Amino acid sequence: MNKELLEALNILEKENNISKDTLLEAIENSLITACKNHFGKADNVKVSINRETCDFNVYAEKEVVETVEDPLLQISLAEAKMTDPKYDIGDVIQTTIDSKKFGRIATQNAKNVILQKIREEGRKSLFNDWYCQEREVVPGIVQRYLGRNVSINLGKVDAILNETEMVKGEVFKPTERIKVLVLEVKDTPKGPRISVSRTHPDLVKRLFESEVAEVKDGTVEIKAIAREAGSRTKIAVKSNDSNVDPVGACVGLNGARVNFIVSELRGEKIDIINWDDNPAYLIENALSPAKVICVVADEESKEAQVIVPDYQLSLAIGKEGQNARLAARLTGFKIDIKSETQARELGLFEELGLEYQEENAGYESYGNVQDEVHGYEPKFENDYQESSLEGDHQE
Repeated sequence: MNKELLEALNILEKENNISKDTLLEAIENSLITACKNHFGKADNVKVSINRETCDFNVYAEKEVVETVEDPLLQISLAEAKMTDPKYDIGDVIQTTIDSKKFGRIATQNAKNVILQKIREEGRKSLFNDWYCQEREVVPGIVQRYLGRNVSINLGKVDAILNETEMVKGEVFKPTERIKVLVLEVKDTPKGPRISVSRTHPDLVKRLFESEVAEVKDGTVEIKAIAREAGSRTKIAVKSNDSNVDPVGACVGLNGARVNFIVSELRGEKIDIINWDDNPAYLIENALSPAKVICVVADEESKEAQVIVPDYQLSLAIGKEGQNARLAARLTGFKIDIKSETQARELGLFEELGLEYQEENAGYESYGNVQDEVHGYEPKFENDYQESSLEGDHQE
């Protein structure tokens, strides 16, 4: 019987990640509870269990007295001497309790105590496992729609993908495999309640960490992400090794790495740009694929003035302002974009300390020391290096 108990405990420990000591402690408490239900009280009852063999012994500590008034707490001197002649008045003797004589109700209560402890520990273990995975990407299987929300099976537990965390227009089919970001894990009486997301920017970050070895080991660092889920993401990367190209590492050979992530995000476009500590250069990179004439960035006010060629204005702003909006989120600057003609008409070149040269349409900085000024002469095909993948992934 004890061998079967030991095997059962080992199985529970392995499958439910509950320590054997915790289960044995639950058995001890259940036996004490059974004694209390059987005898009415169990203040003097002790349980001893061998952790290796699961052999257990239930006994009651009784005081040796001349006249017994409470048989649950006392034992007569004559009866004690039958056990050992050395006992005398006032001694405490341990008497074995036969647990097999417990009534049905006491046994059922003991069983319920064990089962309750197993459920509690299993729930606690499951919560701890998933709590450590907050902000991590995990695979899941779509189960069914719950109204406008979706139930996702993550293995031993289900998660809820709320409508607000779903990409607009994204539709799932039952048994479909998707990857989600664990947003929050709450402990409830019915087990951990897990909320997941498909729209959070960290989903893109974690996907790059899992797919790009250089990002995972820290060689390439993701400095900033701006995302409009389902449409476009801009990500700024920096290399901590001069021999590693951060954009190339993220794109991969023939775009293999970024294509995998794009596929996982169901066609969402991804712009990968180089991070630069100089905000002017960073803003220029962030506005990619548009070409820039000059950028004047004020770090104190977090505002930037950008001048682009006339034919690049719509590209810099993007459809419905998306390119400029994502660039602003990525850099943290409020970006005002003007075309070359607009800047000349408004006198921005003089205001920003840039001299407009009619001969070659070039610009020179007057040296505004408080601002970051970055200017180009208009030979864009040589001055700007653009890395693209099928028109969706640009440096």
